[in-house]
Amino acid sequence: MLCVLTLLLAAAGSLGDDTDGGVAFRIPLNDGNAMPALGFGTFLGLDENGMRPPGEHEAEYPVRWALEAGYRLLDTAVTYQTEGQVGRAWRASGIPREHVFVVTKLSTSESRNVVASLRGSLARLNMSYVDLYLIHSTISIKPDHSGFDIIDYLDTWRGMEEVKRLGLARSIGISNFNVSQIQRLMAHCEIKPSVLQVEVNLNLAQNKLVDYCKSQDIVVMAFSPFGSLFSRDPPPRPPAPRANDPILVGMANKYNKTTPQIVLRYLVQRGLVPIPKSLNRLRIQQNIQIFDFQLTDEEMHTLSEFNRDYRIFFPTFWQDHPYYPFERVDRPGPSLFKGQGY
Repeated sequence: MLCVLTLLLAAAGSLGDDTDGGVAFRIPLNDGNAMPALGFGTFLGLDENGMRPPGEHEAEYPVRWALEAGYRLLDTAVTYQTEGQVGRAWRASGIPREHVFVVTKLSTSESRNVVASLRGSLARLNMSYVDLYLIHSTISIKPDHSGFDIIDYLDTWRGMEEVKRLGLARSIGISNFNVSQIQRLMAHCEIKPSVLQVEVNLNLAQNKLVDYCKSQDIVVMAFSPFGSLFSRDPPPRPPAPRANDPILVGMANKYNKTTPQIVLRYLVQRGLVPIPKSLNRLRIQQNIQIFDFQLTDEEMHTLSEFNRDYRIFFPTFWQDHPYYPFERVDRPGPSLFKGQGY
């Protein structure tokens, strides 16, 4: 029997088309707002200096294609350096501002100046508000990226509450927090976070974290939703599946879909909000065409068995910070302090 949540999602499947021209239905948040059930990510990856800056129009054109394809959730961040191109793409689309759900994030180097940082983001976006503002990480680094800055995320959250009170952000939330950090935040906040954004995919199910957020009425956004799907390295590092996995191919053939579409549908049926990214127009179009079919309970269980608790995003170079949210290992990777940071 399909779970109640899945039935509700299926019943709401046409909501986006009726209200804002989008394909994905909207999920209610705990503050009375609502967000699309699937979004478009604009993180372009890392280079030897940290975040890789976008080339001319490199983010703008894909965002325009995404909006044309029916996406209504755009995810960016200060440190992605894509806010300006996201804003230009939205303005070129002609879509009313109230129909587009814009997410940006507080940089780890601006944790002491939340209001000023968001005002800077709004200037780059050329918007008067964002729909969702997230603390990008529990980690803080110095503005010159010379080392750690020890700032309690509870203090940062007070700044987040202020931007919501000022109307600069309609909803506020967090990213890359673990369960104990969320519990501590919930015990001391005046305004609850509406959303948690973390890595979730077939390799990393995050069951405990997702279940806790559901119990607290916090919606979970899933970045890196494809996990190791397109890795060129053979399993077990990173673990299966790949895009040509027989199990995924069999499901894709059954529903006349691609294997990435199967993965995205799986995440949506878990009640998560995946934010796939692509620079390919056809793939951008395909990634949102997942609301016309539904996986069975048996198929959902089969896909869940791919979980190996394996992180694609594993910033061990931050693990000496007191608020590091992930598992610690013996040998951290290279530092990003000398570059642009996260």
